[in-house]
Amino acid sequence: MEGNVSSGHRPTIMLTNDDGIDAPGLRALVHVLVSANRYEVLVCAPDSEKSAVSHSITWRHPVSVKRVAIDGATAFAVSGTPADCTSLGVSKALFPSMPDLVISGINMGSNCGYHIVYSGTVAGAREAFFNGVPSISISYDWVGGKSNISDFTLAAEACLPIINAILAEIKNQTYPQRCFLNIDLPTNVVSHKGYKLTKQGKSIGKMGWRQVTSDAQGGKMLSTMTMETNLACTEMDASTVSQEHILFKREVKGGHVEDSDDTDYQSLQEGYITVSPLGGLSHAEIDCQAYFKEWLPGVAERPSSSAL
Repeated sequence: MEGNVSSGHRPTIMLTNDDGIDAPGLRALVHVLVSANRYEVLVCAPDSEKSAVSHSITWRHPVSVKRVAIDGATAFAVSGTPADCTSLGVSKALFPSMPDLVISGINMGSNCGYHIVYSGTVAGAREAFFNGVPSISISYDWVGGKSNISDFTLAAEACLPIINAILAEIKNQTYPQRCFLNIDLPTNVVSHKGYKLTKQGKSIGKMGWRQVTSDAQGGKMLSTMTMETNLACTEMDASTVSQEHILFKREVKGGHVEDSDDTDYQSLQEGYITVSPLGGLSHAEIDCQAYFKEWLPGVAERPSSSAL
């Protein structure tokens, strides 16, 4: 892997996210890293919110890139997805060299369990992993009415020991290349219980759909996968929507959690900073593999009518 840390120069960290380049989580992380005066800080982030776009990429048309002024960092806003931003940022087409570490975040809202599949934040780190660059995704468990913007700075500061430890391992060429890290910080981050190694659980927020008559009806779905119903929204002119079209909007139906003590969501709710190694593969559970190992050989021998 090409980078600065192994050559004795200050390590280069590239940041991206899915909340957009103006998001307070990313700006807080930039500020903490720049203030440490130990790193070269690059930013390659979406020009607008791209929450829950998962690992989608721009394929059929170019992305536009614009220089953005962020004190202490070299920053660009990109019209693409988080995965696009990471891919572009490590490609040496935008920056002259590859970063030593990619950090995606800090996301407004946790990314645990099955939500990892939806997450653009995690995808930003995963894309770096695909390109052989060490990476971490960082999310803060934002809760409306409890959290405030300053918590992002506390979250960034709480992650500095992990960031520095990773860079030390990269310098020594001992950092594992077969995974990346997903980190979640608890709502009460100032009183966190420390780091805890966890694994991805099966927690998921149940979503539903409801028919609406305008874009504003039913509130706005936030990046935290919660509903904000008190926003001042402008009603869409009904005449602009053809009578042939029917509008449906997602809504939160509630949470469904099936987690043990060593999983990310459960440990996060207990107040820990969860650290979960992730990979790029989607293996089924062992019992499913065993079932289909027995099932598949008999498929070709089975009469087609027996399936009905």
